[in-house]
Amino acid sequence: MISRRFAAALGAALLLAPGIVAAQDAYPSRPIKMVVGFPAGSTTDVASRIVAQHMSTTLGQPVVVDNRPGASSNTAAGVVANGPADGYTLFVTTIANTINESLQPSAAVDLAKVFAPIAQIGSVPNILVVHPSLEVVAVPELIAAAKKTPGRITYASSGIGTSPHLSGELFSMMADIKMLHVPYKGSSPAVTDLLSGQVLVMFSPASTVLPHIKSGKLKALAVTSAKRTEAAPDLPTIAEFGLTGFETSVWFGLEAPKATPPDVIAKLSVAVAKAQQAPEVREQFKAQGIDIVVAGPEAFGRAIQSEVEKWAQVVKTAGIKAQ
Repeated sequence: MISRRFAAALGAALLLAPGIVAAQDAYPSRPIKMVVGFPAGSTTDVASRIVAQHMSTTLGQPVVVDNRPGASSNTAAGVVANGPADGYTLFVTTIANTINESLQPSAAVDLAKVFAPIAQIGSVPNILVVHPSLEVVAVPELIAAAKKTPGRITYASSGIGTSPHLSGELFSMMADIKMLHVPYKGSSPAVTDLLSGQVLVMFSPASTVLPHIKSGKLKALAVTSAKRTEAAPDLPTIAEFGLTGFETSVWFGLEAPKATPPDVIAKLSVAVAKAQQAPEVREQFKAQGIDIVVAGPEAFGRAIQSEVEKWAQVVKTAGIKAQ
């Protein structure tokens, strides 16, 4: 049965292209490439491959993933932005690209100027976790402890300007507290030190810390998404504790060069929406801790702009500088 959100996304895509029926025979006539700015095996890569496989069936042509890691996804963005606007080279946009606009303005692309949104694919919420030695069991207790000892509670991240870092900064701003940020070069060393108690708090992607939560090595306080996640449905959101409007997640979606024909955008958007409805895709996403987010071209475009504005404010207020 088609859901209302799927029907809305499908309708929005079709409105973009009144001539889509005539265009069906012309596009696609050869393989399509999805450029991902992160290594093979990353969450964005895995999600992209799952969706690409189903899109291949819908479109009748192979959809392949091309990994171009580097410069926090700026490298991949540049490759697609400077490529042909023919629908055969697409970009998997993520939260990192919206952060880059304010954190690395000279290196980042202006998403609104160079890309046309196709569809959002999904998101992975961060989970607010603490080491068991920190005697808190709920978000209000963590806030109280941080206010009692300003700058003493440490929180780890996978690097300056990453989603876990900015999640912590946004949390600190909204809760009016000060914690000490400890950046690492990637999630693995950050989680290792968190498990040993060298740092006490982390906002980490769900897929990274869920095994440690289940084993009791870490305590989970809340998820950072706007609503509860299927990966951990019993965990409350941070917003449920009074920080209204708090929301961060590692999201990703599909875009094309700005001048890509509207009928091509529409056809690709429909293919993504159909993939999101497929039971096998839903099961694979759930296993990876990924929440499906249905948003067609217009809705995804608004979401991207909202993220750009939000993170620009956080970067400015917190005085974050790229390193």
